[in-house]
Amino acid sequence: MKHLPSLKNLYYLVNLYQEQNFNRAAKICHVSQSTLSSGIQNLEEQLGHQLIERDHKSFIFTAIGEEVVLRSRKLLTDVDDLVELVKHQGEPMTGDIRLGCIPTIAPFLLSRVVKQCQQAYPNLTMYLKEDTTEKLLDALGKGELDLLLLALPVDTSGYHSMKVGIDPFKLVVHSELVSEIYEPLDYQSLPDESIFLLQAEHCITGHAISACQLGDSAKVNPFAATSLHTLVQMVNGKLGTTFLPQMAIDAGILNDTDLVVMQPPGEAPYRDIGLVWRQTSSRILTFRTLGLAIQELLCKKIK
Repeated sequence: MKHLPSLKNLYYLVNLYQEQNFNRAAKICHVSQSTLSSGIQNLEEQLGHQLIERDHKSFIFTAIGEEVVLRSRKLLTDVDDLVELVKHQGEPMTGDIRLGCIPTIAPFLLSRVVKQCQQAYPNLTMYLKEDTTEKLLDALGKGELDLLLLALPVDTSGYHSMKVGIDPFKLVVHSELVSEIYEPLDYQSLPDESIFLLQAEHCITGHAISACQLGDSAKVNPFAATSLHTLVQMVNGKLGTTFLPQMAIDAGILNDTDLVVMQPPGEAPYRDIGLVWRQTSSRILTFRTLGLAIQELLCKKIK
């Protein structure tokens, strides 16, 4: 058998590429800077190609070095999945799960998910990360996360997904302005720039526009909020209206406000909620079991 490069040295290389700094990469790998540097040099000797161009002050990855990093990430992820397969063979709902979730779901659902799993599956530990859909999918592809809880549809080509429920959209407006809105609601009756939405990187904006059939961009205010809580404050200040997911309303986001919930135009507009994981993962049974637990939670009203 050929003298193959060690996984340890590939791990060093991937972390150096991620951090772009020898000292930080060495700390992540729990080795000295010299050990990390020697490991990467050994990797270059084994592969017979220069992966990094160095001088006494800086370094850059060569084209082949970047390709090795890309393939090493997949290789290391597959090894992790292999270890998990053997470690938890016949024992779903055990071990660690690194779960990523978007900000328009995380504050309203994750604590309930974790609490239920702690009670039902004491041998399962969940590590949580909140970020935008794009960044979470990137982390999943790199093997930094095991599972994502997202609002669908998103481009999940190359991944497995499982729909776990739906989350209806509602329109909210200040109680003093309700009399100015006629039902059934017609967007054309609303003033221009009176609908507040989140920044474009939050997928809920696109989902809400599509599901609620909001086709007139003139009705959208140019201000783009960073969170649903900011949207609530804008509407509570009588500046306009917005769309909110039902799970946020059920979780009490409108508590201590003077806002009223209304049904937006369209046939009961909603977003799908789903789990997403790598096709190569060996923990499908665990993920599907977790999906069924989330499905049950989405069907329950928060008490």
